[in-house]
Amino acid sequence: MTDRDHLLQEAREPRQVGAGPSFTIESGLFTPASHDSSRSLFAPLHYEPGYAYPLLVWLHGPDADEGQLLRIMPIVSMRNYVAVAPRGLSIVRRGCNGEKLDWPQTPEHVYEAEQRVFEAVAAARERYNIAEQRVFLAGFDSGGTMAFRIAMGHPRRFGGVLSLAGRFPHGYAPFSQLTEARRLPVFLCVCRDSRQYSPVDACADLRLLHTAGMSVMLRQYPCGHELMPMMLRDLDRWIIDQITSGQDRCAEAFREERA
Repeated sequence: MTDRDHLLQEAREPRQVGAGPSFTIESGLFTPASHDSSRSLFAPLHYEPGYAYPLLVWLHGPDADEGQLLRIMPIVSMRNYVAVAPRGLSIVRRGCNGEKLDWPQTPEHVYEAEQRVFEAVAAARERYNIAEQRVFLAGFDSGGTMAFRIAMGHPRRFGGVLSLAGRFPHGYAPFSQLTEARRLPVFLCVCRDSRQYSPVDACADLRLLHTAGMSVMLRQYPCGHELMPMMLRDLDRWIIDQITSGQDRCAEAFREERA
């Protein structure tokens, strides 16, 4: 079975997604965070050890945690990926009782977030067969902003970055690795009626990234500032397109070398 066949096989079978946040999953394997772990891990339905899977690293949005992976993967795909979600950073917010989880953009928090992402990738690789060049970093809201920050800082580690309603980071030199980052494909989602990250804001980020010479797909959705199933399905399609088009580019380069 080729990579393309494996990735597209799911389209021929119906997905079973629960109606609400309390649904149960009878296929696929989730390993939730425990007292000594700060991440959730997902293995695809009918996991095949001999196949090198793409890895989806998910950064949850504010007021969520790594358990958000449990809710998104039945919509993204139950068989296309291994996936892992590190826990956000504990911070104290004004007007809130206790600490909240989020992805602040200070240098100290960015460093800690990087370590959590790299440790999560290493944990996934210890348990499952992961394709080295097919690690995709994605997130919602502040998780999307942190995904941008980490992928731009370490572009060789990722096959693409996806920000769902998360603005591009500013300050602390996000383009410090621009030469290498130009090879990094970007998927950017914006919610039409969002007040936190409006289409105007997204267009400004799009112009910035285009000026920097990066390849970006921007998609707008008819909703407020929320994580929509349509976004997650498009996330799946976009990653598959990156993988299959990457195979086509490699094949073409091989043919040119042999000519």
